[in-house]
Amino acid sequence: MEATTIKLHMETKSQLDHFREYRNESYDEVIRKMLYIVKSLKKQPKLSVEAVEAIEKARERMKKGNFVTEKEARQRLGL
Repeated sequence: MEATTIKLHMETKSQLDHFREYRNESYDEVIRKMLYIVKSLKKQPKLSVEAVEAIEKARERMKKGNFVTEKEARQRLGL
C-alpha cells in the first residue's frame, strides 16, 4: 500500500480523534469512514443519519467497555 503524509492543524487532529471507534483505529480508516458517510448522505440522507447514529452508539458502548475483542470473537465463532 502506498502512503503519503499530510499536514493537519492540531484542532483537526483532535476532532478526528473523536471520530475513532476504537483506540488503534488509523486516521486513514477514520477518514474513509467519513468519506463514505458524506457520499451516502448525498445519495440517501436517511441512511446516512442512521449510520452516524450507529457510530455514536458504538462509540458510547466502547467507552463503557461493552465490546468484544478480536480474540473473543474468534473463540465465539470457532475460528
